[in-house]
Amino acid sequence: MRNESAFLFDLDGTLVDSVYQHVLAWKEALDADGIELSVWRIHRRIGMSGGLFMNQLLRETHAAIARLQKLHADAYRRYGDQVRPLPGARELLDALSAAQVPWAIATSGRIATASVNLQALGVDPAVTTVVTRDEVRHAKPDPDLFVAAALRLNVPVERCLVVGDSVWDMLAAQRCRALGIGLQSGGYGTEELERAGALRVYEDPADLLRHLDEVCARD
Repeated sequence: MRNESAFLFDLDGTLVDSVYQHVLAWKEALDADGIELSVWRIHRRIGMSGGLFMNQLLRETHAAIARLQKLHADAYRRYGDQVRPLPGARELLDALSAAQVPWAIATSGRIATASVNLQALGVDPAVTTVVTRDEVRHAKPDPDLFVAAALRLNVPVERCLVVGDSVWDMLAAQRCRALGIGLQSGGYGTEELERAGALRVYEDPADLLRHLDEVCARD
């Protein structure tokens, strides 16, 4: 294992401005299946795996979950041209790379939707460490995604900083003893993120970049 720190990033609402596109896509999927659910309830679960989201809110059969996940993925791809990197996202990743600080992306999204976001961000999963929901047994708030990403970087997860926009990211960070850094860019407030375990909270990637010395030691 490398004796250094690393950054593990969530994707939706953390590096790309995609949370509300996911909300709308889930709303379309639910409406198409005749299920009425308020938009605010959907938003509160973004960041969970789609399966856990469905289990919590619908208590449907696995067959129904699979159908809804496909409807969501199809709807989300139609919103794909609206997805943009959040302010400072590319610059933050470039700064870490220039400083030779390891980083990876760990997302509760499956590759069917994550690929849209990675393309918008300009990240090639063939050359960058990316872990999606397809590759782990449990998604957030379980820590499997972040543990897998740390293993691929060959850095102890306890030495990693988890950057995310939701309480699910912060809870997952706590469960693997990583440090949680919250961003407000996905719709959660400072108090919620701190209650879930965030050590620091910033507005968006650009704000984190401006304060990088607060969380990342420099030579």
